[in-house]
Amino acid sequence: MALLSAESTITLNNGVEMPVLGLGVFLVPDDDATNAVNHALTEGGYRHIDTAKIYGNEVGVGEGIRRSGVAREDIFVTTKLWNADQGFESALAAVDGSLARLGLDYVDLYLIHWPMPKVGLQLESWHALERILEQGKARAIGVCNNSPIHLQELLDEADVVPAVNQIELHPHFPQYVTRAFDEYHGIVTESWSPLGGTPRDGLNGGKRENTLLHDPTIAAIAAKHGVSPAQVLIRWHLQNGLVVIPKSLNPDRISQNADVFGFELDGADIVAIDTLNSGVRGGAAPDDVNQ
Repeated sequence: MALLSAESTITLNNGVEMPVLGLGVFLVPDDDATNAVNHALTEGGYRHIDTAKIYGNEVGVGEGIRRSGVAREDIFVTTKLWNADQGFESALAAVDGSLARLGLDYVDLYLIHWPMPKVGLQLESWHALERILEQGKARAIGVCNNSPIHLQELLDEADVVPAVNQIELHPHFPQYVTRAFDEYHGIVTESWSPLGGTPRDGLNGGKRENTLLHDPTIAAIAAKHGVSPAQVLIRWHLQNGLVVIPKSLNPDRISQNADVFGFELDGADIVAIDTLNSGVRGGAAPDDVNQ
């Protein structure tokens, strides 16, 4: 059965409902973020916005939320602890900074952006996030870019199991092992770079050239269903039980990316998309990010 709408949710391990589709605003300037968030909420039907301190647009995201007129309790807002702020006291201060920039009393999800294993502060930071959860400054807490090794080290000492693990995930890099580990432990997997990358520099260098949107297999499936390649890819994430946060600044594409609930990929489509797995990530590997 097709999902009903952009407001469809998945229940996190602490009972919080998280919309399965969100708008990503990776490195979008403040003014553009304001316009994109406002359009997504008022015209696109989105109820989930994903930002981060390092994106430099929490102020713009907060303004977009206010301009939309949508009730705060109806919007799921995610932001993230940046690497330089890892540590117990610094993480407590960092969330206050994010809330001030967003103009919000709480976020719905607060994530540790990278595990930084060589630095070794993820567990200390996690205990700070547990405190943030207790204080009501976040309704749920989680991590980004954690492999099963990083997660197990956390789970061995944590009082709270992460609700979400946000990782690079798309048909070229489907992350089967991490997804299975997440599912076993009741952790929701969320996909960043869900369309396969962007033709611009990322935070950690290198280009993530997007070839999936021009892949003939994806194009054929899109033609079959009368939708765009991006809609096929977003639908693939949703049918795999993933939370997905495609990024766009184009109002038409923002709306189109949310219009993925009126068709369903069939078995042949899923099998065809599976053949695109190259095992190659576009962004940085978690163990390589340590600053």
